[in-house]
Amino acid sequence: MRYALWLAASLFVVAVSGAASAESAAKPDLPKAQQIVSQVCAACHGTDGNSATPANPNLAGQPAQYITLQLEHFKSGVRSSAVMAGMVATLTPEDMRALGAYFAQQKPKGSAAKDRNLVLAGQRIYRGGNAASGLPACSACHAPTGVGIPSRYPRLSGQYSDYTYAQLKAFKAGERGNDKDGTDINGKVMAQVAMRMSDGEMQAVAQYAAGLH
Repeated sequence: MRYALWLAASLFVVAVSGAASAESAAKPDLPKAQQIVSQVCAACHGTDGNSATPANPNLAGQPAQYITLQLEHFKSGVRSSAVMAGMVATLTPEDMRALGAYFAQQKPKGSAAKDRNLVLAGQRIYRGGNAASGLPACSACHAPTGVGIPSRYPRLSGQYSDYTYAQLKAFKAGERGNDKDGTDINGKVMAQVAMRMSDGEMQAVAQYAAGLH
């Protein structure tokens, strides 16, 4: 009986120690992520994930899993970008996960819409889609406030309208969400959505999403 109790207690200690080790190993290395950001990411995305130019997206406040997934896609070639391929070339899976956690913790500075008429049109599409063309509401996947869904759909709130518009065009042109192996499942969904959008609708949604809070 004593041996059985001792054995059970020993197994419990091992299990707890193993769980603690796993938790420690799974914890993102934020200091290293901050170092990578300062050396690699900051020039285009800012040290806090708020980009200084519309050509480069804001990463602050993006879901951690989504950022990590996009970095993995850039590294594997699922998502094509000569610039980003070079940036992620030396990143480990742990680095990419840590970067996702780092940027997710940063505070977005927000953005503002520029054209009132486009904003009103974008609001209708974002909230209700377009029944005539079979376009679904953007809020179904990106949430009514534009915060996105972790690992699947990005935050649109506060994103540069120019960047969002450029990505919608890329989806429609087959430049995104069209990898030959079909790995980018969510990108494929967006490509199908973008195919139903006119250029004016893309601009309107991009403008409206930029001002969401």
